[in-house]
Amino acid sequence: MNTDKYLHYLDSLSEYRRVHSLNVSSEAVRFAEKYGGDVEKARLAGLLHDVTKETDNEKQLQIIENGGIILTELEKRSPKLWHAISGACFVRDVIGIDDPDIFNAIRYHTTARAGMSRLEKIIFLADFTSAERDYPDIDVIREHAEHSLEEGMLYGIKFTISRLVGRGNLVSPDALAAYNDILLSKSD
Repeated sequence: MNTDKYLHYLDSLSEYRRVHSLNVSSEAVRFAEKYGGDVEKARLAGLLHDVTKETDNEKQLQIIENGGIILTELEKRSPKLWHAISGACFVRDVIGIDDPDIFNAIRYHTTARAGMSRLEKIIFLADFTSAERDYPDIDVIREHAEHSLEEGMLYGIKFTISRLVGRGNLVSPDALAAYNDILLSKSD
């Protein structure tokens, strides 16, 4: 799979978002190599995960509707989640990459979900830990991600949920389900 032919989809992004997308792609490749994932799918999903991040809200909602997705009430009230959903639809419906694993990796890179595939976990973590990221606990999250995908995911989800709750924001049921799913799988 030649991912270079998809680079032009980043041209409409800001310089920061373009660099971030390239960094996520690079980190996703590293995680795929480390954890036995599909390197080319990781490269592509990482590259395109934020393809609609800077698209205006009205257009994102149109992409989502055209993609056949019906937003939950929480999703309707959480515009910061829309780019993941619209991005997955854009990659599938406009670019023409009809791979359910890539769709889901992009779709859930912000919230996570229960039952994530290896690729979904890789993209979630690569987005969380990409080179330009600089926020409290980034070193701790990176350290956990080096031990296992699940450790990194668990710490990342806990970090996200506590920040959302601390700010009085809504918390996606997908994030809670992912957290519980990882804990339940650790106790097996």
